[in-house]
Amino acid sequence: MSSGDDVMNFNEGQLKRYSRHILLPEIGTEGQSKISAGKVLVIGTGGLGSPGLIYLAAAGVGTIGIADADKVDLSNLQRQVIHFTADIGRSKVLSAKEKIEQINPDVNVIVYEERVVADNIADIIKDYDFVIDATDNFSGKFLINDACVIGQKPFSHAGVLRFEAQTMTYLPGKTCYRCIFNSSPPENTVPSGAQAGIFGTVPGVIGTIQAAEALKFLTGAGDLLTDQLLIFNAKTMDFRKVKFNQNKNCPVCGYD
Repeated sequence: MSSGDDVMNFNEGQLKRYSRHILLPEIGTEGQSKISAGKVLVIGTGGLGSPGLIYLAAAGVGTIGIADADKVDLSNLQRQVIHFTADIGRSKVLSAKEKIEQINPDVNVIVYEERVVADNIADIIKDYDFVIDATDNFSGKFLINDACVIGQKPFSHAGVLRFEAQTMTYLPGKTCYRCIFNSSPPENTVPSGAQAGIFGTVPGVIGTIQAAEALKFLTGAGDLLTDQLLIFNAKTMDFRKVKFNQNKNCPVCGYD
């Protein structure tokens, strides 16, 4: 995490832009300075990544990395709110970078127009303070979890399907994704969003929560979703938390 000793000197425009944060006793100028010095990587610029990126940019995160190899498709626009109709066929990371820079020119945007895989993930995540898993597949989620645990990188996990979603935050020494879900389910046992559908606002709710976790981590404000899974059902508007203990036999973070 960025040091609180380097309090940034904000200009008049920045003081006005971030005034609602600065007014919060838990944030103030020191917290906003930490946000401005912070580095957050978002892997995936779809339903979860889109709202997360918008709010991270608006908050003034100093460096935002975005990783995705896909291009914008018409079917994305129902929920991937950082992409517009004119972006169809464009690289998702370049589309997202353009919007971030329009939202907040203070932000330095680094793009990785490539698929994040075992061979490149350690190099991609190494310079970031916090990682957001906004992927839509189990293999990506286990890859991000394992790389972040091994690399001692805090990260936010989330998953969305139909009307439901879940999210948790990992900190070194706490429960990781693989403590709860040991391995990917057998192929074809869990449908994808393309097969089963996604209620458009659900990733918006959860992606925003992921951004909130990143900002809370950078500033130290509030409690993070560690050792627990937050589950959301949009049909009933129920939020519930399921607490977990770190699995000492976890193949990634276990301590036996």
